Amino acid sequence: MITVNLRPDLKRKRARRPLQGALEGVRGLGSRIKDPVLLVAALSWVGVVGWLGFVYLGTARELSGLEPRLEQSRAENKRFKAFLSEKRHQETIRDSLVAQIGVIRTVDGDRYVWPHVLDEVTRALPAYTWLVDLGPARIASTPAAAKPTHAAAAAHPGSTKSDSTTATAATPPLQFEVNGRTVDIQAYTRFLRQLEASPWIADVTPVSAQTVVEKERPVTAFTIRATFRQADSAYIRTVPLSQSVR
Repeated sequence: MITVNLRPDLKRKRARRPLQGALEGVRGLGSRIKDPVLLVAALSWVGVVGWLGFVYLGTARELSGLEPRLEQSRAENKRFKAFLSEKRHQETIRDSLVAQIGVIRTVDGDRYVWPHVLDEVTRALPAYTWLVDLGPARIASTPAAAKPTHAAAAAHPGSTKSDSTTATAATPPLQFEVNGRTVDIQAYTRFLRQLEASPWIADVTPVSAQTVVEKERPVTAFTIRATFRQADSAYIRTVPLSQSVR
């Protein structure tokens, strides 16, 4: 095939690549910009724009990675908030029950004292021994012992503590006396030992023991003083108030 060049003064342009054209454009730009300050400013702007783009892309990638953790933290926050609310509700119920139990104990605290005393004294009573009298110990009141209480009340006139709690704490334990007879002095000492072994009785003290004549027979008349104490829960046995009978 014959090709005729109708414009011989112009050279045939070669096909160029796009990258080569861009490089030539940059070279031409460098040749056109004669001021070096302007060139440095342009390069600085290009660097700043590139750095801002890099930072934006990194921040967006980090934010997309933190969003699932944020949702998980919100779900845990809701779960723990519900748990704390339920815990406060249960604590409120517990405090109410504790207050009610305290009131019941205050009311029933002294109701079963004497049944315990009678039960323990009866259990400890040996053979050939009988009781004549059982009641509170006859102790003379000491007004001097009450003075520190009044002095303390005068020293703290603005105290707002519960009077019932103070009175309960200041109430002395119950002291009782047992008057009995026995025909065997060894039974008397056995009675003392068995009273001391009781978990409900403490401070067993023999007050007097002497021989008297009753119905023309010599017997030993004795007086014992002791103190009632609350036994450990291991010694407390509960029974139902009512049982169904078939």
